[in-house]
Amino acid sequence: MTESSTSKRVLVTGATGYIGGRLVPRLLEAGYTVRVLVRSPQKLTDVPWRDQVEVVEGDLGDAAQVASACVDVDVVYYLVHSMGGKGDFEQTELDAAEHVAAGAAAAGVSRIVYLGGLHPEGVELSKHLRSRTEVGRILLASGVPTIVLQAGVVIGSGSTSFEMIRHLTDILPYMPAPRWVRNFIQPIAVRDVLHYLLASAEVDRDVNRAFDIGGPDVLRYGQMMNGYAVEAGLPQRPIAPLPVLTPWLASQWVNLVTPIPRRLASPIIESLLVDCVMGDHDIDAVIPPPEGGLTGYRRAVRLALQRMRDGEVETSWRNATVDGAPSDPLPSDPDWAGHTVYIDLKERKTSAGADRLFSVIESIGGENGWYSFPLAWAIRGWMDKLVGGVGLRRGRDDPQHLSVGDALDFWRVEYLERGRMLRLRAEMRVPGLAWLEMSATPVGDGSVYRQRAVFFPKGLGGRLYWFAILPFHGIIFNGMANRITEAAVALPSESSAQRKSRVGPVSPEEHEAVDSAEADLQASRPTPEAAE
Repeated sequence: MTESSTSKRVLVTGATGYIGGRLVPRLLEAGYTVRVLVRSPQKLTDVPWRDQVEVVEGDLGDAAQVASACVDVDVVYYLVHSMGGKGDFEQTELDAAEHVAAGAAAAGVSRIVYLGGLHPEGVELSKHLRSRTEVGRILLASGVPTIVLQAGVVIGSGSTSFEMIRHLTDILPYMPAPRWVRNFIQPIAVRDVLHYLLASAEVDRDVNRAFDIGGPDVLRYGQMMNGYAVEAGLPQRPIAPLPVLTPWLASQWVNLVTPIPRRLASPIIESLLVDCVMGDHDIDAVIPPPEGGLTGYRRAVRLALQRMRDGEVETSWRNATVDGAPSDPLPSDPDWAGHTVYIDLKERKTSAGADRLFSVIESIGGENGWYSFPLAWAIRGWMDKLVGGVGLRRGRDDPQHLSVGDALDFWRVEYLERGRMLRLRAEMRVPGLAWLEMSATPVGDGSVYRQRAVFFPKGLGGRLYWFAILPFHGIIFNGMANRITEAAVALPSESSAQRKSRVGPVSPEEHEAVDSAEADLQASRPTPEAAE
């Protein structure tokens, strides 16, 4: 910790993202006072550093909100970009950059730090690299001393680039690939990216320029895949360059054979169309390499795999915001008046206590599955992938515990009261808005499991969709309710007498107790406006 860092206030945009979520705790450890600007504060509910930072709700698209967030700030970290942006995302990014540039200048900020993309000069760039380059230009012209760090492929547990390499290598014994996989890449370990970001806050104010950053290795993409294979104990993968495999086809291929959705695969693949290596090492004169030197590619892979085995993945691509997915919380029941709403409600009584029942609820999805008709869930996941959705294979970060904002297969954790209720918001492609609630309520010596699927259809297509899948609901949702309660009773610590399941209809008295508990829970929730 430096003496100067203890008196500095830092604003971090993108704190819910892969890099920002790792940078914030390191800034705190270094002694900075940290403010974060986020669109959805509830995503930070369960992060371990939530109570150590000032959380400001706002959007980079709102100039006034950005300006307000910059007041009394010394350093602004700009860590936001639209990896999977649709439509005119370039203009959206430029507008956000203009707002940050203007807000920082007006507030007298002493330093802006931006993480951009490594790219060659004098060639036509993909729209994503072009947009990130233009954002850097706007910030450099803001009048606020700015450092633009231009990084290529970032290797770390949970990073999109690493996960794409991992899944392609794990799944495919033979890799058909575009011929441009022979282009050169200079990957960098996520720990080294964080080293440069953290050190940038203390660079002299007369420095205002872009710097290339990269690891010590320059490799072809095929070499990166086979380097991963060695560290993972897999055979080397033959790679056959195919001239007909266009970037669009390649992104479709990655979308289908890996959990990485097309919207995230596309910008990475497009960046491979050109060599992405450092043009100079000027950064060394401003920020020396970390103690012990930069991390080599193979060691970065080894560290990422160890983090995964130990269950210590800090942040992950899985939890990135899904472009176009609904973000509004489920309205409270009275707000449904006048709207078409379809509900599938299942209730089961079980001898298992509410805490045991909820432990099964919280572990649902990912490798643990959905307790009913796995083939139907798999087919729905493949259908979602085919139309560019996230699919079922996005999985979950922790096999037992969830947090608000976590991705869970093609759902997002919207509300969690541990021991009581879990609500998931659908992020698969559906003609409407969908939620799935699961709750455990103590009743007598056992508990009652309540499972509620809620669907707000959009137009005729939404209504037809609901009735088309209604026959499957009878199988899937009944099976889920039965097997979840059975699993709660059969947990290993139960006695043999308790293992005898008492799954059945809920009595009127128990139903009233459950409704009363749910009403209390509903009253204690924030309103939809406050939750957003």
